[in-house]
Amino acid sequence: MTDATAKPFLYLVVCAAGVAAGVGKLVTAAQERGWEVGVIATPVAMNGFFDTAEAEARTGRPVRSAWRSPADPRPFPPPDAVAVAPATFNTVNKWAAGFADTLAVGTLCEALGLGVPIAVLPCVADALAAHPAYRESLTRLRGLGVRFGARYTGDPEADGRRPEFTWEHALDLLDGT
Repeated sequence: MTDATAKPFLYLVVCAAGVAAGVGKLVTAAQERGWEVGVIATPVAMNGFFDTAEAEARTGRPVRSAWRSPADPRPFPPPDAVAVAPATFNTVNKWAAGFADTLAVGTLCEALGLGVPIAVLPCVADALAAHPAYRESLTRLRGLGVRFGARYTGDPEADGRRPEFTWEHALDLLDGT
């Protein structure tokens, strides 16, 4: 954060999981805690997984998903922190391996390299979470200082209801950064 009067800036990376529809809850919670927010989405998440117009209205900034050209101005200031919510199997594995093939994953790779605090709320089914590559990716990213919340599967509880996705936990993981 360069301007002492500016609010800290949070990059919110949104992946393609069904719970992404609730991302506005995290935007609002972050703003209530004093953050400015910029949303970066995976290309697949842009295909109806969340309301991009609502996210743009809430943040006052465009939702980014594609690389900008060198002549284009940067729409976001440098991040003070990054939250990845929901984080999918694919994104976690590509990020841990350093495959910066999308703006979202490239941003995560760069933030990690810059030492920016990063909080992740995984949304990964049991079968995928059991894959050795996923377990290795978590170990690698945790070893590099990435903060992970509990994995959300979306599986119904005994009463048949799906548990809530704990959006604000990403901010709790970043407290004190």
